[in-house]
Amino acid sequence: MAPDRSPWFTGTVEAVHVETARAKTFTLRLPEPLGHRAGQHVVLRLTAPDGYSAARSYSVASPPTGEPTIDLTVERLEEGEVSTFLHDVAEPGDELELRGPIGTRFAWDPSDGPALLVGGGSGVVPVMSMLRLARAERRTDLVRLVAAARTPADLLYAAELPGPEVTIAYSRAAGPDGRPAGRLAADDLAPSVAPGQRTFICGSSGFCEAAGRLLVGLGVDAHTITVERFGPTT
Repeated sequence: MAPDRSPWFTGTVEAVHVETARAKTFTLRLPEPLGHRAGQHVVLRLTAPDGYSAARSYSVASPPTGEPTIDLTVERLEEGEVSTFLHDVAEPGDELELRGPIGTRFAWDPSDGPALLVGGGSGVVPVMSMLRLARAERRTDLVRLVAAARTPADLLYAAELPGPEVTIAYSRAAGPDGRPAGRLAADDLAPSVAPGQRTFICGSSGFCEAAGRLLVGLGVDAHTITVERFGPTT
């Protein structure tokens, strides 16, 4: 695959919203609409006065709307150069360098047909963009989303995420629906599996591998599964 050569541009922090104790959503105003597809990401670069720079990829949490704004949800990593700056320093009015949108494989819109979306931890971010798009276009009949988090306090978009098309599994706490604490299981996924779906899985490598195995065990064709792994980037 040819390397992405999209130019850098400046986004201005318009708002900061606390999602959980470790995650914040940054709304950025751009020079023009990003033109992304739900599920794509951007690269964010910070440059110090001495010229040292650090760049990290972040999924776009907001759906494509034609408006010149995007939401990036960033989890704070204790040793993270970029995430700690964003959490501890960035505030409305600050300017950030961006490049993108990037990634055509992990992307969806309603014209692609039905989709099963599976996100673990911060892996919920790109599939949330897909869910938001489906809801905005009143095509929730096309999507089923299964989200996994440690506890309700760790769940991203906790006030917005629940809905009839969404299943939530907590590994360290019982859910309000009576589901006992436990890792994502076949019983969590099975009700959302349907013929003709594309499947998108996003999360840590371990989560993606486990979810993929469960889905293949439920009869999902591995060739219809697209995986986006979040590594331990800082």
